[in-house]
Amino acid sequence: MKVGILTGGGDCPGLNSAIRLVVKRLIHEHDAQVYGFLDGFRGVIEQDYKVLDFDSVSNILDRGGTILGTSNKYNPFRVYTKDGVQDKSDEAVRYLDKLGIECLFTVGGDGTQTIAAEMARKGVPVVGIPKTIDNDLVGTEFAIGFKTAAAFVADAVMRVRSTAESHHRILVVETMGRYAGWLAMYGGAASGADVILIPEIPYKLEKVADFVAARAKKGRKYSIVVVSEGVKSVTGKRVVRRVVNDSPEPLRLGGIGDHIANELEDMTGIEARVTVLGHLQRGGRPLPEDRLLASRLAFHAVDLFLDGKTGLMVAVQNGDITEVSMEVPHGKQRFVTMDDPVFKMERSIGTCFGY
Repeated sequence: MKVGILTGGGDCPGLNSAIRLVVKRLIHEHDAQVYGFLDGFRGVIEQDYKVLDFDSVSNILDRGGTILGTSNKYNPFRVYTKDGVQDKSDEAVRYLDKLGIECLFTVGGDGTQTIAAEMARKGVPVVGIPKTIDNDLVGTEFAIGFKTAAAFVADAVMRVRSTAESHHRILVVETMGRYAGWLAMYGGAASGADVILIPEIPYKLEKVADFVAARAKKGRKYSIVVVSEGVKSVTGKRVVRRVVNDSPEPLRLGGIGDHIANELEDMTGIEARVTVLGHLQRGGRPLPEDRLLASRLAFHAVDLFLDGKTGLMVAVQNGDITEVSMEVPHGKQRFVTMDDPVFKMERSIGTCFGY
């Protein structure tokens, strides 16, 4: 038995937990040979891998990052070369076939699983394992890495609260999340943020300023504003740090925290400061919940392969581990809606969402 595994997209806590389960179980139960492709799909495109054994995955259950490396730049269907963009997917399929890969486990988010779905269409036996701190993958309620990242956001907000309270300031905390507000919403809700701004709800800065000013009049001389990096105002404007034209994600978001802090200070007369959490959210040791989730998802992924079922992504639905077709997350993103229980909970206690 020969299988492959890769981790694609951004790193996050819990990736090594999933790798460990796949490798240990298939070797323990089936004496399988497991190929770990390096740096996501780069390893498939450039034929770069290492054979994983028990020693390779020992003591990595709680290690952050990924022992295989990762990248969000490599796509077999769009390979950037000096001669332009080329489709090398057929070469990748032939290479996997030559190696005798009976299943390719793809641990990744929407970009990785979209590529995996396209590979499945070409006949590659694929099983996807969802991971993303953005939690924006369609088909699953939770993905590996999200709970650890949300807990970090909540802890960071609790830490800056004391400074905001001591100095009577507005403290703006900028989170990751791209165009989905899960991370900001869960992190903000778990830390008692006063204002939570998410990309799904265009904000009016006047509404936020009025809310903060009203708190000050009631004697609440500080406010905590959690803002997701991808938010936009009612005018449709987003803050973009820079543009990288040869990237699958050309827009580099960032800077919205500074913009909102400056504007709120001018509008309210209350001193404002900003904390950008950045890559701190993606790094470090996964929480036990993420280690367990990663292991359970990987266990079910192996089950599917052993049952001869591929072209699927494992998922969490209604709290249970299940699976969906790779076509479900293909090219889509999962967004916060006003029907979400956490959103409704926060609105019920008066948290401001800027509208």
